[in-house]
Amino acid sequence: MLQEMRTLVLFAEEGSIQRVAERIPLTQPAVTRQIQRLEQELGVELLDRRVKPSGLTPAGVEVLGRIKQILAAYDDVKRIGGRDVPAGLLRLGVATGLADRSVARIVRQTRQCFPLVSLRLKTGSSDVLIEEMRRGALDAVLVLLPPGTAGDGEILGSDSLVVVASDEVANTGRELGDLLDELPWILNPEPCDARARLGALLSQRGIRLNVAAEVDDARLQLALVREGFGLSLMPARTFARSRPAGVAKLDSDAAGLSLEISVQRSPHLLNLTKVVDEIAGYARMALFRE
Repeated sequence: MLQEMRTLVLFAEEGSIQRVAERIPLTQPAVTRQIQRLEQELGVELLDRRVKPSGLTPAGVEVLGRIKQILAAYDDVKRIGGRDVPAGLLRLGVATGLADRSVARIVRQTRQCFPLVSLRLKTGSSDVLIEEMRRGALDAVLVLLPPGTAGDGEILGSDSLVVVASDEVANTGRELGDLLDELPWILNPEPCDARARLGALLSQRGIRLNVAAEVDDARLQLALVREGFGLSLMPARTFARSRPAGVAKLDSDAAGLSLEISVQRSPHLLNLTKVVDEIAGYARMALFRE
């Protein structure tokens, strides 16, 4: 009955059979059967099916409180028995802007520390990854978010974004504000967290984002910048490590071009919580190492 109990808890959180089915994932009829089995076992009606959408009956609300206590006690017993060693599949999403060699180091350290845990990685834009975690398709995500929007997520640090231009453009001494309204941009294709942040800030200044090239490859981006084709945007840590020749960082501190690196967790990690905590620590060291 443990799975049926957990399904009722999820129903109370999500408010619909459909959303529970997306998170587990199961078909909607399978979720319905789990709740019906729990009702039959307890001999009480848990859902009020006379209203749409269905909600918990008064008895269902009382049962839910007892079930939460039972599940918490069960987890405590597992810890006493020494069976809480992290094991199983951890589905981790990583924002494309963070998916560099640092991720490989994080994977290696995680596998060494938790040999019973299997990592499944997925990259993508932060909004998409967070939505997939909400639907239950991912267990945790490393994402890039505008400052102040991380919510309950853990903030690992700030990812400053710098505007880069060719040496020729940079040596003119012109203010960044003037260049923003005149030169086009060489950016990653959408969806891109850094591009979205840039577009929002330019919009606040009444400037239209003029994209001259959409390029996935960072080396080609920098080559086009070097030839004076336009401006580009990259994390300050990446620029500091690579020191690309022929391009220069413009003074963009005042523009507020930054994103927060955040770890967002599913509330149903159970014994994988420790693994995600360690991944957050590995990420902090890997992304901000000297």
